[in-house]
Amino acid sequence: MSRRAILEGRDIWKSYGTRVQVEVLRGVSIAVAEAEFVAIVGPSGSGKSTLMHVVGCLQRPTRGEVVLDGINISGLSEDELADIRGTKIGFVFQQFNLLPRKTARKNVELPLLFQGAGAAERTRKAVELLEMVGLGHRMDHTPSQMSGGEQQRVAIARALVGDPMIIFGDEPTGNLDSKTSKEIMSILKKLNQDGKSIIVVTHDSEIASWADRVIRLRDGRVIDEAQA
Repeated sequence: MSRRAILEGRDIWKSYGTRVQVEVLRGVSIAVAEAEFVAIVGPSGSGKSTLMHVVGCLQRPTRGEVVLDGINISGLSEDELADIRGTKIGFVFQQFNLLPRKTARKNVELPLLFQGAGAAERTRKAVELLEMVGLGHRMDHTPSQMSGGEQQRVAIARALVGDPMIIFGDEPTGNLDSKTSKEIMSILKKLNQDGKSIIVVTHDSEIASWADRVIRLRDGRVIDEAQA
């Protein structure tokens, strides 16, 4: 039995500029199923990060539609989009994007603070997730006291704290050595096996090989799509 599509991008176009329009995405259509692991690959400038930002509700398409968990997000307000990002989507970025003066636990708690969760609930979830990614002994350390791999584990825990349906990774191993990259990808693969949909943007074929399916972009268009 085929799995339902949890995310669909339908004929997505994205342009930047006012006087001179630069088309970054040119009619891209993709679909990602429940519990599927997809890699979006392509050279620099192919539009892969822009596509992730559009289907991840961080940017609006110039034309086209994005449907997430049956919801067409095109007509939603900024507050409604923020709510969807907080409850259905988790993000892991190349630069980690951790608050430098906050401990690992406080960084993981942050999304729950914005959602209005109580202090005890925030702490419980943050501790549980940091232990899950192997950082139970580092939860009171700040980012400067941790390695790049440890910081990315914190970022993954933070992405999971709202129990999202989809995890987006934008070059999540771009700043890491090959051993640490493998450790991070192993965590994402385990999350996928536990039922999360994972979408990773990468230029690295080795990272893409962890996925079930690879979507290749060039010049803002899908040029190939195949099982990994």
